[in-house]
Amino acid sequence: MQSELVIEAAVKNLPKVMGFIEQNLENTRCSMKARMQISIAAEEVFVNIANYAYAPGKGNATVRIDVSEEPVVIITFIDNGIPFNPLTRKDPDVGLPASRRRIGGLGIFMTKKAMDHVEYEYKDGQNILKLKKNL
Repeated sequence: MQSELVIEAAVKNLPKVMGFIEQNLENTRCSMKARMQISIAAEEVFVNIANYAYAPGKGNATVRIDVSEEPVVIITFIDNGIPFNPLTRKDPDVGLPASRRRIGGLGIFMTKKAMDHVEYEYKDGQNILKLKKNL
């Protein structure tokens, strides 16, 4: 099963994106823990697209959900914004006190920890970030 939402990449649209994801997970064997992990990761990715992909302009984001019978959920975020691979960022040293950590990078770190696989590619002028969660 695949569903897709194309929406303006704006933080004000986060509730619509999260509702779309939740609605698509409703009829799956997705545990509450997995749903929370998916929600954290999806929120982080969409907010980053909304804040940075087109800055200072505006543009759309595509959120695609594939649910297979394995069971696996793959959520793909696609935008035509500035090319940016978040996976090339060095993971923050979470052992340091917050006051000594560099700003940034914690969200993608949490995303990588919450999901089973995260991959990025830039293709045909599009940032494509796939989040995979085994159910």
